[in-house]
Amino acid sequence: MSASSSIGQLPHSSSGVSHSEWVLDSGVSHYMSPDSSSFTFVSLSSSIPVMIADDTPMPLAGVVGSIVTPHLSLPNVYLIPNLELNLAFVGQIYDSGDYLVMFSGSFCCVQDLQSQKLIGTGRMENGLYILDELKVPIAATVAATTTIDLSSFHLSSSSSSFYLWHSRLGHVSSSRLRFLASTGALGNLKTCDISDCSGCKLAKFFALPFNQSISVSSSPFDLIHSDVWGPSPIATKGGS
Repeated sequence: MSASSSIGQLPHSSSGVSHSEWVLDSGVSHYMSPDSSSFTFVSLSSSIPVMIADDTPMPLAGVVGSIVTPHLSLPNVYLIPNLELNLAFVGQIYDSGDYLVMFSGSFCCVQDLQSQKLIGTGRMENGLYILDELKVPIAATVAATTTIDLSSFHLSSSSSSFYLWHSRLGHVSSSRLRFLASTGALGNLKTCDISDCSGCKLAKFFALPFNQSISVSSSPFDLIHSDVWGPSPIATKGGS
């Protein structure tokens, strides 16, 4: 790993950059910060020296974590106590998703190409691009597919009959299910609390918009979308 010559040798006193500000840079290899108080979701890592431009080693404190503030969210940040500035690596932004980083003579910005929204903006000061805001999704806080515990979706013999029917009926609301139970249509069904259903919570998450369709039809039924599933391995209450 290395820090760029324009950043690694630039002390705080001459750069004029506050300890709380972040510099967007393409010459470093990771997000790096000397401020341990700003870290959340911390994990331990082996101590690896970071080499700056004059080949001086700066040891990693053995901590890699995320930084979340009202204006900044960055995953996998290295804690480098001897570093003078907070550095945000352009390459690591690209690795986090489908993003576009743009620079001009007076400002910089980061755009999410899927949603077309800006997730980061910054300004140029004394030859450095200082970030005003940058929100790179943190896996631990956005329920990434690698961190979702799917075990809560599995029905077992210990699952209540009320929750079982809730799942069978496409996660129908509790009030509707209570109504069905009161009619006796579902047998002798005892109601219970299903407000903690993981499937219902995830279904309410916001999703990015779909890509614009390029399919064109000139008359009805030229284009048909279907969602086919079956046969069901479980018989219905009527036996079919």
